Amino acid sequence: MSDADTILTAAKERANPVPSVITRQILTACGIVVLLAFPLVARPFALDIACQIFLAAIGALSLALLTGIAGQVSLGHAGLLAAGAFSVGILYHELAAPFWVTIPVAAITGALFGLIFGLPSLRLRGLYLAVSTLALHFVVVYIGGEYEALRSYSAGVVIDPPKAFGYTLQDSRSWYLVLLAAAAIAYWLCHNLLHSGTGRAWGALRSNETVAEALGIPVARYKLLVFVISSSMTAVAGALFAYYRGFVSIEAFSLYLAIQYIAMIIIGGMGSLVGALLGAAFVVLMPYAIETAALTIPNANQYIGSIFALIYAAFGGVMIAFLMFEPHGLIGLLRRLMSRQNSRAQTGSGKP
Repeated sequence: MSDADTILTAAKERANPVPSVITRQILTACGIVVLLAFPLVARPFALDIACQIFLAAIGALSLALLTGIAGQVSLGHAGLLAAGAFSVGILYHELAAPFWVTIPVAAITGALFGLIFGLPSLRLRGLYLAVSTLALHFVVVYIGGEYEALRSYSAGVVIDPPKAFGYTLQDSRSWYLVLLAAAAIAYWLCHNLLHSGTGRAWGALRSNETVAEALGIPVARYKLLVFVISSSMTAVAGALFAYYRGFVSIEAFSLYLAIQYIAMIIIGGMGSLVGALLGAAFVVLMPYAIETAALTIPNANQYIGSIFALIYAAFGGVMIAFLMFEPHGLIGLLRRLMSRQNSRAQTGSGKP
């Protein structure tokens, strides 16, 4: 094909973008219908997994903003989740605070932690910044552990289901709809931020901070802003987790949890909000898939203890595999498959 034909083909594709837009709208509508219809046919176990995915999606979206969009490395995600969860537990037990008080307080608590631990980002970068945010994890874990020991909550802090207008939120279908709405709001917020001037400023920070500063972008302000917003969202996810599980234990917020969230944005695709959603679903479902496959092995009960070690190893292996062979993650793989499908459709329709 000559250069003139190539230019003409590109012009035709740009002049006729309607099919891709229509396809995207149809897929979105179908997805909404499936999500809303799912609790009507799903069993409690499937609903529980879906709720776990929604909770993980909120945390993954917040980390995608911080690391994938703004380029600020953080290992303190588990600590922020714990901060939100223990904010709920402490307020509920000490002040009998309702959920419409505890959730905003958890968001404010996360924002404060984000502001405090975002300050090192003004001077540190890369590995040094990651180590400084890791301190957040240990600080929150220490505070939570001291509270459990002080109040003699050896099995964790028990939290009753939230109540509103005489209705108690405790059945699986209700929680599914609430967490689906929370994840949708988190995505909407992140999407709007990403496509605003703030999101473009964060993208400039990720590309080159020196150039961004030379262009007049207040680097310090935007760095602190992304830490505050991301940390606040993460703390809200932790608060919702506390209400959903009905108890808070510091053992649930190990460093392994922080690694899981990093795996979500790497496997899903760095810098992509849809990729963060795909990564959250992948990481939540993978342990169940490995366990199901392992139990099909003859005499699997003898090796039940090894399944957990296999799950740990699988996360590392999958992350390395994506970094080596698919650095753009699941979203990059999906886009490439869709591009091939569009090319085949254009070839079949007689386009050059």
